[in-house]
Amino acid sequence: MKDFVTDFDVRFFRFWRRHSFSSKTDAFLRFYTRLGDGYVWVLVVGFIYFFFGKDALFSLIEQVIPAVLTSLAFYWILKLSLRRKRPFNLLSDVSAEVPPLDKYSFPSGHTMNNLAVGFTILAEIPQIGWIVVLMPITWGLLRVYYGVHWLSDIIGGILLGFLSFWLGQVFLAYL
Repeated sequence: MKDFVTDFDVRFFRFWRRHSFSSKTDAFLRFYTRLGDGYVWVLVVGFIYFFFGKDALFSLIEQVIPAVLTSLAFYWILKLSLRRKRPFNLLSDVSAEVPPLDKYSFPSGHTMNNLAVGFTILAEIPQIGWIVVLMPITWGLLRVYYGVHWLSDIIGGILLGFLSFWLGQVFLAYL
């Protein structure tokens, strides 16, 4: 199974990398990808406060905390136990074109941690939730393109992000 996943990841990575962007598009996408480092949430918090009010924001924060703590627990346990190499560490002809935030590849923290928040927003404020779910998925796919993740890291991040959201909701239901 591990060989199948690795082969699939390398094939997808090579396919994705054969399709390049113009220099202007590439510059924008690098900036956009960096929003996944956490910067975008300042804008989202301001947006929610302005359009939905203080009570909606505080209720949302209350629900985001257990999801994010669960996600971070999964993140560190899996990163440090699996220690999966990133594409730029495994493939000699690849370099990291955006900075990785840590040493190991699986799961994608950009995808998982941001989706734990995104799914919570989707559940609470569906009018804007779809965009904060799509953003981490696109950040993850771009991080594959830029040589710091494999597709299976992104898929794992999506599944674990949802699981973190769900476990956070279960925790709150029993509180």
